[in-house]
Amino acid sequence: MSFLEGLKEKFTLFKDQNEYLNGFRKTGNFLNAKLDNVLSNANLDDDFMERLMVTLIECDLGYKTAQKICDKFYNHLKNYPSIWQLDLMDILTELIANTYKEVPDTPISYNDNGPTVILMVGVNGSGKTSTIAKLAKMYLDEGKKVAVVAGDTFRAGAVKQLNEWAERLNIDIVAGKENMDPSAVLVDGCRFAKSHDIDILLCDTAGRLQNKANLMAELAKMKRVVAKEIVGAPHNTWLVLDANTGQNGLSQALLFNEVTKLDGIILTKMDGTSKGGIVIAIKDNLGIPVRFITFGEGVDDLKAFDLDAYLYAIIGEIHEH
Repeated sequence: MSFLEGLKEKFTLFKDQNEYLNGFRKTGNFLNAKLDNVLSNANLDDDFMERLMVTLIECDLGYKTAQKICDKFYNHLKNYPSIWQLDLMDILTELIANTYKEVPDTPISYNDNGPTVILMVGVNGSGKTSTIAKLAKMYLDEGKKVAVVAGDTFRAGAVKQLNEWAERLNIDIVAGKENMDPSAVLVDGCRFAKSHDIDILLCDTAGRLQNKANLMAELAKMKRVVAKEIVGAPHNTWLVLDANTGQNGLSQALLFNEVTKLDGIILTKMDGTSKGGIVIAIKDNLGIPVRFITFGEGVDDLKAFDLDAYLYAIIGEIHEH
């Protein structure tokens, strides 16, 4: 069985088939058109490898990751005298998968003895506040008791927006006054969570990309105060990235990971980009798993990330036709 056939078999059992196929359609159409053009004129020479490299970079895999995959591809193909007899798309897809898997994904960390605290970070405009609402809905659907903390006290709109979501979802929200120390709001949130048997506490943070020293100090303080209130907190720190920002998103991820150790990435607005290769670039550059992706504005439009389904949606399904 070829690698792509294996992906197809797994995909037939995947519950979010339609969402993945529709959500990654732009990326799939763009990537397959480019790859078909490159791979259909395959000779193992510098021109071919350069065209493949450019295609992978155009899909937002970034220079470093594209170079790594091209090197592996070349080393694999040079063992075969007649590469035109090979299914090059199948080989390339497997190499992309292996690049993502080089650093194994760690499981999401949950607290067995009290509230699980999840710190949400990201720049303004990434969809952070609405992603918190989507996560809240997901955990509610799993039967968890959820509360949110409006820790972005520097942007009045963020507190208002999170309040509206909390009302709509009928969950508790802990919010401070405008310009209040965000760490103090997080302390209140942790104390509320402990006294009200909250399972999942989702904490919003300021989305300002000010100078790195200030950002580091602010997030370090937040981590310190929640750790004093709840053992092991924050149990997860997740970065929300707008997939449309491409390599700029990777730069944001590098900065935030320097400032505060990230446990996961949530990529938003995947349906709006044709450059979904950013998924692979982030994992390859940072070793941080993509936890969730969002395909739309609805509160249910958040899906757990699945590598096999992603690869089938962007390459396998269109390659078949």
